Amino acid sequence: MADLWEDRDVRFDVNPSQMKMRAGEKLIDSLNAVEDTKGNNGDRGRLIVTNLRIIWHSMALPKVNLSIGFNNVINISSKAAQSKLRGTTEALYVLTKCNNTRFEFIFTNLIPGSPRLFTTVIAVHRAYETSKLYRDLKLRGALIQNKQLRLLPQEQVYDKVNGVWNLSSDQGNLGTFFITNVRLVWHANINESFNVSIPFLQMKTVKIRDSKFGLALVVESSQASGGYVLGFRIDPVEKLQGTVKEIQSLHRVYSSCPIFGVEFETEERLQGEDLTVENIQDDVEIETDGSSDAFAAYFADGNKDKDRDPVYSEELGLAIEKLRDGFTLQGLWDVLA
Repeated sequence: MADLWEDRDVRFDVNPSQMKMRAGEKLIDSLNAVEDTKGNNGDRGRLIVTNLRIIWHSMALPKVNLSIGFNNVINISSKAAQSKLRGTTEALYVLTKCNNTRFEFIFTNLIPGSPRLFTTVIAVHRAYETSKLYRDLKLRGALIQNKQLRLLPQEQVYDKVNGVWNLSSDQGNLGTFFITNVRLVWHANINESFNVSIPFLQMKTVKIRDSKFGLALVVESSQASGGYVLGFRIDPVEKLQGTVKEIQSLHRVYSSCPIFGVEFETEERLQGEDLTVENIQDDVEIETDGSSDAFAAYFADGNKDKDRDPVYSEELGLAIEKLRDGFTLQGLWDVLA
């Protein structure tokens, strides 16, 4: 399965292939009259909400676009904004953080009186935040109740394997596997709070390896989940081999059509609002030169508590505040132009 970036990154002016839905990504809503008030004020565009991200693109020029993963969202609020198409109006503010940089996005619904932009984005983000066990590795969570797995809404248990030793300590801990359609869960028999939940989404490899305890089932997690290497012993060897084959098989099935766990049902559309999603032009070629011009317009220096040191600018012939890494004077002028 290709690395998941859609919900974990903020990208600007991506190529058409990255605008398309990946396996398991589902369209939730599409609004065909939304202005990107922060970066493209006065430009009518389409805003698409999926179970992983918010996508916006200009109607006139689809190569001008945004992809905002829900995992990067810090806060969503409603504030007054100045729109070239609607004047002073209530807009959706989305504050994000990606690679230690904060970006702010402002979207204005060009259909007067429609709350759909606010209700959909806020509700889907809430559904994303409350379904992280589908996507994130979890240690020592509230996973087990009365020796039974607390099932997620779309989860089914396929097998329960007793007599599984966790090899994280020298003496080992005897416990139980729950193998489901979305994850592998292990818990200690004498202490249910000593447990681990490993989503198939974060599994890199599942193999049998030799260890100081003998042959062991070894699960390696993705770098995004911490790059854990977890070892388990199951006796006899035939039972170990069968368990590994079962996990590998379910992992392959999951990878072909991932379940991300974000459940949301759209309400009845207001009259005049269209859910049709048109295909974005496939013949648009995006040239990338490493410039920061596209995202400079969305930069939110909210954590700046003091001015940066002054430096002499030969270009301007005067002292200016030192620019942040990756920014140029020309790039900032281009944003204002």
